[in-house]
Amino acid sequence: MQNIRNFVITAHIDHGKSTLADRMLELTGTIEKRNMQAQFLDGMELERERGITIKMTPVRMEYEYKLRTENLGLMTKNDKQEARGSNSKSSVLSPKFILNLIDTPGHSDFGYEVSRALEAVEGAVLLVDATQGVQAQTLYNYEMARRAGLTIIGAINKIDVATSEQADAAIEEVSILLGVEVEEILKVSGKTGDGVAELLRAVVERVPPPKPWPTTGSQSAAARGLIFDSQYDEHRGVIAYIRVFSGEFKLNTTYHMVATGAEVKTKDIGYLKPKLVAGEVVKNGEIGYIATGIKDPDLVKIGDTVSDVRATTQTTQLELALPGYREPRPVVFVSFYPEHPEDYDEFKKALAKLRLSDSSIRFEPDASEVLGRGFKGGFLGKLHFEIAAERLDREFNIPVVSSFPSVAYKVNIPLSGKSQAKNLERVDGELDTYWVKNPRDFPLESTAVYEPMTAIEILTPMQYLGPILKLKELYRFRDITTETIGSAASGRMLIKARLPLADLISDFDDKLKSVSQGYGSLNYEVVDYEKGDVDKLEFLVAENSVPGLTRILPKAEIESEARSTCAKLKDLLPKQQFKQAIQASLRGRVIARETIPAESKELGNFGKNGGDRTRKMKLWKKQQRGKERLEERSTNTGVRISASVFKELLKK
Repeated sequence: MQNIRNFVITAHIDHGKSTLADRMLELTGTIEKRNMQAQFLDGMELERERGITIKMTPVRMEYEYKLRTENLGLMTKNDKQEARGSNSKSSVLSPKFILNLIDTPGHSDFGYEVSRALEAVEGAVLLVDATQGVQAQTLYNYEMARRAGLTIIGAINKIDVATSEQADAAIEEVSILLGVEVEEILKVSGKTGDGVAELLRAVVERVPPPKPWPTTGSQSAAARGLIFDSQYDEHRGVIAYIRVFSGEFKLNTTYHMVATGAEVKTKDIGYLKPKLVAGEVVKNGEIGYIATGIKDPDLVKIGDTVSDVRATTQTTQLELALPGYREPRPVVFVSFYPEHPEDYDEFKKALAKLRLSDSSIRFEPDASEVLGRGFKGGFLGKLHFEIAAERLDREFNIPVVSSFPSVAYKVNIPLSGKSQAKNLERVDGELDTYWVKNPRDFPLESTAVYEPMTAIEILTPMQYLGPILKLKELYRFRDITTETIGSAASGRMLIKARLPLADLISDFDDKLKSVSQGYGSLNYEVVDYEKGDVDKLEFLVAENSVPGLTRILPKAEIESEARSTCAKLKDLLPKQQFKQAIQASLRGRVIARETIPAESKELGNFGKNGGDRTRKMKLWKKQQRGKERLEERSTNTGVRISASVFKELLKK
């Protein structure tokens, strides 16, 4: 265990984590140069297209480095003695180290991925783009790593393109954030490879090796591994990624899930390099995988403990269970329906497999009179929802129809309106308060409505402070404070404020990037609920209610939003061979309307070269009857709204 180092690379989005990981893979010989491709650890097509990391990716590297005691100035005396071995007189440690790296996402929507990775390691490289400096997500990632008790190594990236002034400013910001001397901040280039060898040496020298799990309780000798991620294989079932905290895991051995009680016989076991490489055993302190053979995804839970001892009593379960992760709390809710109703069963299986690789998603059955059977999904943010929808289409070939992204409201429903609460989930510990996660379930009668609030942090250069603060004319900012980050010469401001989550998941991030010319960075966290003055706005197209367009909005904005949305729908929806009325309805009263005219159709040469009027009238009447049939059919079958239309409607 003394020669094992488990660490993550964490940073703000686009600060070069994956590119730096590429150079580490090359330097350690994990991937041959001829097989290397950019962003090697970003295995999904979506990750490469968008240039962002969506899924954490673990990889095992073997690094040869003769570490002498004179190079251990940054280690404590006890750490040196442990690393050397209590009985060893040599000043030279074993030259081969096992480095288990986990590359993590940078976008705030995937913070849960980062939190799970932090529980499986002892160290973190906090990477900062030298040309941009510390960003909002950098602050958040640092705080999570600090709370997890990790050793944090500061490093600035892209020194090949940054000026010396930019690099010095970034180093100063990181040193102030970590509370260390500027000499301890490393300079690297993920593109050219400069400084990467020094960074790997720092990981070996500064990050402590895994420590034996405390031997307390009657199950102290049990093998225990923490499941921090998983994937699904058609032949081998659920493949669980584990960090071993005690004992070891062997091939063809029976193990047990502590929380679910499922029994596992390891059909395959090994390491991630980054592809699955089979072995015979995964030892204490190491990160590896086990192929469980389990085909039911619900039996393998992220955060569960796998052990060679069966938890037959609650006491045994408590003694065996490793500290798991905080349960993810979805904040954005979207209803999904398969575009073709006959795909429902395949759609259900696809969602179960999707959850294996993204345990933060929550799904529960849902149904619509127009769209049929589907599922209501809970996500950690708007980008999280967009990625999940694209993965369903690409990885499982199931196109879906979705509703507007919405948030969960707490609604107090009086006794007279209890009939509207029969399908709603009651808020724990509250008698008359219910969760409303789908806008169409918003009751007509309520005594109070509470909406989720976020604490946001925006980091921006000083010159964009004014334009960003003007966003309060479009969004409901509150409790705004500002402070300077770094030296006064850097001119960087941190804006803190409270903002309703419903405003945040519209196009707030896009608008922020626009007014700050891309230099403003955002981080947010849902903190509590506050009383809100909101109501339900519904839309009808061709006299047919469209559940997916139903929204919950502040009462002060409803009329203007109704007119604006009707006008947008008129431009976005395709013309049909009949007129389509677009109506916005508030509590049964139409407050806005637009009409999409019928698509014109030529009458051959009758309109150009004359002809008998009687024949023209016959053709007109025939077309009119056809349009009436089409209109009637549309009313009966409903209107399907594409995802691109929803995206346009969210823009302010």
